[in-house]
Order: sequence, then structure tokens, then C-alpha cells
Amino acid sequence: MSLAGTEGGFAIYVHWPFCQSKCPYCDFNSHVREAVDEARWRRALLAELDHYAAETAGRPLVSVFFGGGTPSLMAPETVGALIERIAEHWPLTPEVEITLEANPGSAEAGKFAGFAAAGVNRLSLGVQALNDADLRFLGRRHDLSEALAALELASRHFPRWSFDLIYARPGQTPAAWEAELERALALTGEHLSVYQLTIEANTAFEGAQRRGELALPPEETAEALFEFTQARLAAAGLPAYEISNHAKPGAECRHNLVYWRGGDYLGIGPGAHGRLTLGGERFATRQHRAPEAWLAGVEAAGHATRERRALGPEERREELLLMGLRLTDGISRARFHAALGEDIETALDPQRLARLTNGGFLVLDDAGLRTTPAGRLRLNAVLAALLA
Repeated sequence: MSLAGTEGGFAIYVHWPFCQSKCPYCDFNSHVREAVDEARWRRALLAELDHYAAETAGRPLVSVFFGGGTPSLMAPETVGALIERIAEHWPLTPEVEITLEANPGSAEAGKFAGFAAAGVNRLSLGVQALNDADLRFLGRRHDLSEALAALELASRHFPRWSFDLIYARPGQTPAAWEAELERALALTGEHLSVYQLTIEANTAFEGAQRRGELALPPEETAEALFEFTQARLAAAGLPAYEISNHAKPGAECRHNLVYWRGGDYLGIGPGAHGRLTLGGERFATRQHRAPEAWLAGVEAAGHATRERRALGPEERREELLLMGLRLTDGISRARFHAALGEDIETALDPQRLARLTNGGFLVLDDAGLRTTPAGRLRLNAVLAALLA
């Protein structure tokens, strides 16, 4: 019997799929529309919450996350209505985290007070770069002055806030990133997310790279930037708790910890994924991806679930490793056994495990299984070798 969902906590993810423009690096389910009937969308999101409450109501909720898309394009009244409905269905834990992703543009920043009044207690700002030239390259609609103003506003309105940066941009040198990271440290609070630029399929950047118009830094430069980032942020009191996420101890993003620790979560809205442990089985859910098709499905049936299936033992094992080994703390022995009903040594191939531990990529001890810094740098290869 799988108990993964109870051990990792319970969370809700709400997807708002609309953006003002599509960033060239983004492969998320985001869409640009000239107009959005927000009242209609609010009713549909509330209806899908009601649908899933029928089988999960009463579970203590540790986190709500509004993602996108650009959820800061929503009216604070919509966010407030969703939070209110969630609180009617599920008991909120005393330290429940309610996060909303926001762009730093002045129009959205003007809503920060309203979002805080609606119940949001953590803001995640998509800053991405601290100079105007790279903001333009990344397709961001804000400039540096707007980003700085939004960060100041966030610190005034929210008890917890974070922002994102993207590094390993074309032409970026270690010296340039070092200077940018120092500036970020002067601006940050308790949490910082730092992502290496990767070229995703079906993005504008993929087309540019294919045409020879975009070249990322060499692999050895990207590795040097990663290693410097890890060391510098740790020295500043923001150690990595996950490959790309750094926080003061106790300030980790609780919502993402639910994912990485194998907890249960509802996915509400277009394209949202979920994981639910029901009747001793672990189910994967996925909502219809296209916004208009999702909306029509909810209005017709009360939900727009495209897929709902029980995960088999191999899928559960792969997912546990894929998510859990991203964490600096890795996977505890108790969590591993609760999820799979087996110990680490019996569930994984001993020869592959030995090669990776002897090679300095994994550590297996009384606490559990975790990656070394070298292993996190090469996590995809480590996972491929472990699961081959």
C-alpha cells in the first residue's frame, strides 16, 4: 500500500494559463489572448475545486500555489474567491503557504496589496535578469527599474517572497554572473531560485538555436557557473535545498517540497497535473491542456480531467527517484519504504547503485539516498544510469 501522499503532505496547484506575451524560452502551458472573461474562468476554477473536493475534502492543506501563465494577471477578487472556496473544503494547516507567481510589471505590482488582502502570503517574482539588455533578450516585458520596484513592494506586502534568475545566457561570463549574483544577494530575502537556461522543444529559442542564431555557453562554462552559484549562495546563508532553489533554513518553498517528497496534490486548471493517493493506490491526473477545451469541459461536466490512471510500481519508483534526488537531503529510508513498500537496497539494482556511489555521484547511508554535488550537476545522467 502506497502512503507517499500522506508522508509528503497535501497541496493544491491552480493554473492560470494566460500571459501578455510568450517568452522565447518558455515551454509552459501559457497562451496569449486578446480578452479573457474572468468571471467565467473564476466560476470554472471554483467548479473544478468543488469536483475534486468530493474525494479529498478534509485533508489538511499545507500549500496552495497559483502558477501559470501569469496568475498576477488575475484580479485579486478572483484569487480571494478561490482561496475562500479552498478553505471551505480543506482545513488549512497553521503555517499554510499560499504562493502566487507574479511578473514585475507595474500593472501587476499595483495589485500586490490586493493579493495580500485576499490571503496570499508568499509571492514568487519572475525577475530573470538584472540588466535591461538580457531582460529584452529573454522576452521579458519589464525593465530593471520595474523589477527593483516590484521587489521593494513585495517585501512590504508579503511575509515571504522570492524571485527567479536565469543564468548561462549566451555570452555570459563567470565574472558577469558573479557581479549579477552579488547584486541579487543585496536584493533577496529568504529564498532565491536560480535556473540554468536550457533550450526546450517548441520554443522560439529552439528555432533560433536550430538556425544558428543562438548559442549557449560551453558546457564547462555552465558547470563553472553552477558550482560558483552553489558555493556563493551557501556562503551567504542561502544553501541549495534543491538543484535550482536556495533558501535560509526553514524558508524552503513548502509547495515544491510536497512535489519533491512525493506528496499528494490536486492540479486545477488547464493542463494541470495532480497526484492523489486513494484507496491505497497512487493516481496521476491531468486536466485538458487547451484553455478553451478545458473551459468547455468544466462547464459541461464540472471538471476537465483528461487522464486519470493508477501508477504502476515501476512508474512510482521512477517518479520517487526523479523528484526526490533533486533535493539536497535526498530520499529518507522511511519515505522510500512508505512509497514503494521496499528498502532502497532491494528496490534498486545493486551493481548500478554501487557504481554510482563508488563514482562519487550518490551517497547511501543510514539516513537514505541522496546525490552528491557532482551527482546533482549531472542528475539526468545519474538517473539514466540508476534506472537503465
